Amino acid sequence: MVIKIILVCLLIYMIINLFMAMRVMMKGNNNGEPMSKFIGRRVMTSVIIVVLILIGIATGLITPNPRPY
Repeated sequence: MVIKIILVCLLIYMIINLFMAMRVMMKGNNNGEPMSKFIGRRVMTSVIIVVLILIGIATGLITPNPRPY
């Protein structure tokens, strides 16, 4: 259950970074933080999510759905 809560929190963090990058893009000025900072955080978060899912499946903490056939 803990790993699922961590995954949901990471997904929320990824969505927040998406909207922060959109805000920087809509401003148009380059005086503040670069948009690549937020996009990079988003990519790193998605890598962490995939690794956690793979570790969770390998250790048995997450059970995938059975085959549909």
